[in-house]
Amino acid sequence: MNYRPKDSYRKRLHLLILFLLDTGCRISEALTLKVREVDLDNLLVVLDGKGRKQRIVPFSVELRRHLYKVTQKAQPDRFVFATSVGTKMQKDNALRAVKSLCRDLGFEPPARTLHAFRHTFAVNYLRRGGSTFHLQKSLGHSTLDMTRRYANLTTDDLQAVHPRISLLHRA
Repeated sequence: MNYRPKDSYRKRLHLLILFLLDTGCRISEALTLKVREVDLDNLLVVLDGKGRKQRIVPFSVELRRHLYKVTQKAQPDRFVFATSVGTKMQKDNALRAVKSLCRDLGFEPPARTLHAFRHTFAVNYLRRGGSTFHLQKSLGHSTLDMTRRYANLTTDDLQAVHPRISLLHRA
């Protein structure tokens, strides 16, 4: 399915979802993100995490295309995911809008909808070969124990990786 939002409201919502899936950030980090904290040249974003800890995480070239449209002419102090009047989007409004979009697209939104994007990022990060240590840094966790909570891999995931790591597997 190739989703193409029509109006500016849906485009902003679409960008928010892409941002959450591509960076693994918390919804609070996304909603407080300012234009000046997005480095389109180096594909990096500065996030203000829990406990006022800042971290820098990479993002994809694909996300850059979408971010460029929003940030190219915007003032540095503007929220990336600003409302139509330029204020910070509220978490409850974002949640309601994402759930509505899920239903419009024909599926029931997952429990803890906005936080589910963070879990999706973590599992896919590991499935695609990322290390737990890199994931910990990207998610902004102070301990690996917290990162493990996000890494709910299935038996199929383990089977898929095993031929690459098995000393007995013939290449």
